[in-house]
Amino acid sequence: MAESLGPLVGAIDQGTSSTRFLVFNAETAELLSHHQVEIKQEFPREGWVEQDPMEILNSVYECVERTCEKMNELNIDITNIRAIGVTNQRETTVVWDKTTGEPLYNAIVWLDLRTQSTVERLLKRIPGKNKTFSKFKTGLPLSTYFSAVKLRWLLDNVEEIRKAVEDGRAMFGTIDSWLIWSLTGGKNGGIHCTDVTNASRTMLFNIHSLEWDPDLCKFFDIPMEILPNVRSSSEIYGLMVCFPVFESGALTGVPISGCLGDQHAALVGQMCFQDGQAKNTYGTGCFLLCNTGQKSVFSEHGLITTIAYKMGKDKPAFYALEGSVAIAGAVVRWLRDNLGIAKTSQEV
Repeated sequence: MAESLGPLVGAIDQGTSSTRFLVFNAETAELLSHHQVEIKQEFPREGWVEQDPMEILNSVYECVERTCEKMNELNIDITNIRAIGVTNQRETTVVWDKTTGEPLYNAIVWLDLRTQSTVERLLKRIPGKNKTFSKFKTGLPLSTYFSAVKLRWLLDNVEEIRKAVEDGRAMFGTIDSWLIWSLTGGKNGGIHCTDVTNASRTMLFNIHSLEWDPDLCKFFDIPMEILPNVRSSSEIYGLMVCFPVFESGALTGVPISGCLGDQHAALVGQMCFQDGQAKNTYGTGCFLLCNTGQKSVFSEHGLITTIAYKMGKDKPAFYALEGSVAIAGAVVRWLRDNLGIAKTSQEV
């Protein structure tokens, strides 16, 4: 007889370097079980960084399945998992075909630099080549970093994606959208949504009205019908469906009811709910976020303004200032894989 520990919560943590699934006791926040899988990064050319969206999705399946197996071994009743949250690497861009459920190109990862020429071309269309032209709408400067320019590059360079857009088959999303759509049914009724924190990293989202911005979509020439619905960070988006790969089918019917970009999730996880509280995270990159409360604060010194979280449909949005360093932990992987001066990350 499996032990019942009261309500449990599952968390899918899809990062740049790895995927994890963790199960917590909802009352005590004790971590009961988890599983982690490393994700491959591909570098087709200098400065290009891609990942296979199917590999990302399969890593989620594997982590969920292995975690459930470990819980069975520990004699913990997995039917007590009441809700699942998703947190994800931000800005990484996926376009897929809603009729086949297949990606139309590899995911372009947030630190990819191929869009430099796209940014330069777009800058020519802005009076005075002002990189901060959309700062007060989006909180972001025009940069290779954000999803809109990655999506623009895909539309300009991948014939299959252009055709899918013309045929009304294309869907765009960041990793959270790709996972939620796939996990809630995919081509058989999957929910195409994102949350405000991930939307605020695209350069297409007005962080004040909390809606996709028609003028920005027009500027980037991106069709609004391919964009996901924007929801709060805490509400039920849809229910997990049974997949052939889930041998146990353990989580079928469990609601996916939380979604935050990884750095916002870390801010929430560190309980930085007061104006002025900040957290710093060392992952693939290094990110400092400072909660600025219900007001958006704009920096004169290169910090970006972002939505920190919105804890429910009818709850207000909270904002943060963010400082980003693209390469932190990634340099450890580089020392291991490229220079070969360490066999494992632990040695460093």
